[in-house]
Amino acid sequence: MSFPSENLNPNSLNSNKLPTWSDFWLNSKANPLKDMVLAMQFHSLSSPKDPKSKTLIPNFAKMDRTLLLSDELLLKILAKLPDSQRNSNSLVCKRWLNIQGRIVRSLKVLDWNFVLTGRLIHRFPNLNHVDLISGSLISPRNSGIFLSHRVVSLHIDSGFSAVWCIGEENMLPVEVIDAGMKALACGCPNLRRLRIIGASEMGLLYVAEECPTLQELELQRCSDNVLRGIAAFENLQILKLVGNVDGFYFSVVSDIGLTILAQGCKRLVKLELSGCEGSFDGIKAIGKCCQMLEELTLCDHRMDDGWLAALSYCENLKTLRFLSCKEIDSNPGLEEYLGSCPALERLHLQKCQLRDKKSMRAIFSVCRATREIILQDCWGLDNNMFSFANICRRVKFLHLEGCSLLTTEGLESVIQVYSELQSLKVVSCKNIKESEISPALATLFTKLVELRWRPDTKSLLPSNLVGTAMGKRGSRFFKRA
Repeated sequence: MSFPSENLNPNSLNSNKLPTWSDFWLNSKANPLKDMVLAMQFHSLSSPKDPKSKTLIPNFAKMDRTLLLSDELLLKILAKLPDSQRNSNSLVCKRWLNIQGRIVRSLKVLDWNFVLTGRLIHRFPNLNHVDLISGSLISPRNSGIFLSHRVVSLHIDSGFSAVWCIGEENMLPVEVIDAGMKALACGCPNLRRLRIIGASEMGLLYVAEECPTLQELELQRCSDNVLRGIAAFENLQILKLVGNVDGFYFSVVSDIGLTILAQGCKRLVKLELSGCEGSFDGIKAIGKCCQMLEELTLCDHRMDDGWLAALSYCENLKTLRFLSCKEIDSNPGLEEYLGSCPALERLHLQKCQLRDKKSMRAIFSVCRATREIILQDCWGLDNNMFSFANICRRVKFLHLEGCSLLTTEGLESVIQVYSELQSLKVVSCKNIKESEISPALATLFTKLVELRWRPDTKSLLPSNLVGTAMGKRGSRFFKRA
């Protein structure tokens, strides 16, 4: 007769035992029961309040229900809110403050210690656009005098002199600026855009080494020596160099710096030179080395005579812009040696002195292939100067604004040559009179796709052109200002 073994496994007896409620509660995998209790808690909140009843968790109604959301989910929710609510959202609690800091991508630094102490990186870990110019300047923040320029702005004391400019006493030491750039580069490896003033070659090398994805850089108070650090930015596409700003600071960027720039940044797409010196050789080096360059802007340039001919080496240049230039090129040389930019699509001159016939003839000759001409608030642009635009026979878009010396006759003599003209904008040109519009010019207006006609504030084009057949053909494309 056989009997069961006496050495039974105690776990085998418990394996057939029915589970209890305590087993469900203590079991880590029993999430459904916990979810049910949580649902009961929410149900107790939504039901009518009974002063005698008690919830499972005391003071649950006073708890922060956003604690039930993960940081990732709350981050997505806050990112959907408009920018106007960012400041108020960061005041809710410390958690929201930290999460809101992860949303910020662009920041303007006013206190350099915020960078040196690492609080900038801790507070905003995902920055990709940082402006360090204001933080690099030493200025009284509580001053009511604010000096502003197109390039730089700052607060100043009431006792500044007439020959005042930004010098060493108005800027942080170079070592301090470089230390801040190093701290920023180590904490923001995904930096894509940076604005800085007074940096050295070493500061730029720190950023180039730690931020390989940097694509846009604005460097103020730049010099030839500083540009040696530019060569390390292999992926740089947009660059703005500011050398000299009248009344603020003085720094020299010459052909040496432009050549160093050209040899190092061969992927440049947009380049702006403000207050920079140079000559034919510097622009030629940029044209030959930076073959991807599509947009070139020269602001208040100090180029030597004859530099304009070097633009022909920029074979892929599409936009050429002049801003606040006292002159273009006073001695460009013979026209047959100027060459041209075959891919140019837009020529833009704004707030420039256009009083020299040689310069005007040369600039329109180099830009003869352009499809769009924009002339805004330029001094000296009369009928004779504007007549040199006849060489640009492929113009489709013409925009004139603030050209007070140009007359209706001068306008008509040029646009009659533009057989492909589609869009014409005339704004604030007081010597262009509607009463002087000829029938031939009115007929040309009817063929345009877009016409914006506001030579003065009293312009009423349709009523003054009765009987000229204007508006009958192509009237649905006519756009009043």
